[in-house]
Amino acid sequence: MFDLDRFIADLRATLPERSRQPMKEVVARAIADPAALIRRVGEPDKAGVQVLYKSPELTVLNLLWAPRQITLPHNHRMSAVIGMYAGREDNVFWRRVPDSATHRIEAAGAQALSTGDVALLGPDIVHSVVNPLGKISAAIHVYDGNFLEIERSMWNAETLAEEPLDINAVVQGMSVLEADRR
Repeated sequence: MFDLDRFIADLRATLPERSRQPMKEVVARAIADPAALIRRVGEPDKAGVQVLYKSPELTVLNLLWAPRQITLPHNHRMSAVIGMYAGREDNVFWRRVPDSATHRIEAAGAQALSTGDVALLGPDIVHSVVNPLGKISAAIHVYDGNFLEIERSMWNAETLAEEPLDINAVVQGMSVLEADRR
């Protein structure tokens, strides 16, 4: 059985570690039994962001990607752990173009995450996400800071120039929900 309070406590216990590998291991344990996780957070039936926990040091989200949803390139400015428990998400990683006055980016790699996969993203990563499936994809996203209240950037889809983050443009209509902590 997935215990959200225990999961949060285990994540918080990893925060003093210099490496985020222990945090990745906690997320891997949580998604190892997708059915138990789904019983606690709900069946992934519509796109949205469910806030499971937030504090100045830690943010935990249940991210539900719509079928074939695409996000613009964006940064986190903090480390992130992504644990897929349903479906798939394809991440395109971007790097800054040297000496670019507009802070443009170019594609630098990719990683497909399927159910059961866990990825650790460093604080400087810029990525975009695609759900290539015709169904909802679901993942636990853990950030080692207050992800919801930090200034971040996104990159214009046409010009690939850096702009202030417009969360509505990034998630394109996903709803943000507070978790029911019962």
